[in-house]
Amino acid sequence: MRNLFVHLFYVITLVMEKSFYSIFITFFKVGTMLLGGGYVILPLLTSELVEKKKWITSDELCEFYALSSSLPGVIAVNTAIFTGRKLLKTKGAIAAIIGIILPSFLAIVLLASILNEIVHYKSIQNIFWGVGIGVIVLLFLAIKEMWTKCIVDKYTIMVYIICLLLALFTKISPAIIIILSIVIGVLNCQFNNKKEEEND
Repeated sequence: MRNLFVHLFYVITLVMEKSFYSIFITFFKVGTMLLGGGYVILPLLTSELVEKKKWITSDELCEFYALSSSLPGVIAVNTAIFTGRKLLKTKGAIAAIIGIILPSFLAIVLLASILNEIVHYKSIQNIFWGVGIGVIVLLFLAIKEMWTKCIVDKYTIMVYIICLLLALFTKISPAIIIILSIVIGVLNCQFNNKKEEEND
């Protein structure tokens, strides 16, 4: 009898795991920690969705993040849309959007009226300093995660170096560099596909 209850609880947990509410709560939790912009969402989502809940794979999350970075709009919201749709289609996307946006909205509403009065306090400045350090760490983790997934051979290293040099030593817009990277990736994919067809 006990095993039956345990099994039943396990089945119910699996059914409830990807519900509208659970997706909303997960992204709301991520949204409350999303300090420093959308670039820090990758390690947060990796911890929540890949390692803890195992809803998606690390490769899928990196693909969603890369695609979100190359599209107009807020990176965090774009990533939430892709991830939520993967989990529960349109309902999942809506739950993820509401969850990721709501903490920022509430924080702005609550803090906007008192921010000018408290920002000059030394303790508040120390808090901002600590948040800044935390954001740097999260950015490093995001770069580390993307590096292991994207820089995999000599070709990707060459593209990375070219993009880095263009970003550091030219005045080319980052958007142009991203578009250039997309074009190079598509051309490389087509070339590899043709090569495989010829070998077959």
